[in-house]
Amino acid sequence: MVVFTLRQFRGPHTHVGFRVLGENGVHYFVYLDEFGHIGQFISRHHPSFKTSPVFGLGGIALPISEVRNFSMFFYKLKIQLLDFEIKKSGEHPSKWEKKGSDLYTFKNIERYRQLRQATNRLINKIKCIGGFAFFTGVEKEPPSRERIPEHLYYAILRDAIKRLDSYFSNNSATFSLFLDAVDSQDPGAKRRFRLKSIEAAGKSMFGSEHCLSLQEPPYQLESHLYQNLQCTDWFCGLFGRRYAFKTCPKEYSEFECVEKYFGSRLDTILRAHKLRRRQSAKIIHLPAILPHSTLPTL
Repeated sequence: MVVFTLRQFRGPHTHVGFRVLGENGVHYFVYLDEFGHIGQFISRHHPSFKTSPVFGLGGIALPISEVRNFSMFFYKLKIQLLDFEIKKSGEHPSKWEKKGSDLYTFKNIERYRQLRQATNRLINKIKCIGGFAFFTGVEKEPPSRERIPEHLYYAILRDAIKRLDSYFSNNSATFSLFLDAVDSQDPGAKRRFRLKSIEAAGKSMFGSEHCLSLQEPPYQLESHLYQNLQCTDWFCGLFGRRYAFKTCPKEYSEFECVEKYFGSRLDTILRAHKLRRRQSAKIIHLPAILPHSTLPTL
């Protein structure tokens, strides 16, 4: 059972007003995680293909000068919101994490006003410090042997980097990219293709695409050690529910609550985002082995 005990508080105050994105020389930390599910999908009630109608990468971007400020803000909010669960776990609050998919259930969103308030405070804080939210993803096509999860992950990661690079370049800014670390407990094949994707993303910044705003290949972080990556997982929980509802409103009708309580606020901080909607039942034929230099585009 989730017990919310949120009290009124304010995070560290640095300045009043809103930072204008686009100042020359501003560097951003971008934190990304997965939302939805990479597995193939037919319907929510299908015996085999019932994971999620969408898959993507999403998260938050913070000016480097506000990274610690926001991390402390989220840390305090997490403790006050989920104090009972943290104490019950016996872990130090900084290492304890609550997954967004477990936090943003229909029951929790509708029942706990404190959760809705905390979420809106996170959104407002990101806006106030000149940060933004971001995602890129797809509504998945019908299953086929030609549609391989590795290819989808490659394409989404590549598209995320290209979109972010274009956005920051147009705003005279630069960025570093932080991804949730590949889980060493993942099955071998799953772990290998995620590692290959990150390696390919690193190579793309030195290749023909010239991702000039990306300062280093993506870093991998252990989410339980980084508050901002934990916050990213919360946002991915929202993205997964929101776009499952938007793509399959009848099957995921209960998640209309995400749109109801958070949709308009999320839209105020979303930048350079895209959900590629399902076109048709057309099958895209891809090679069995995909070289780094020929990653599929979205």
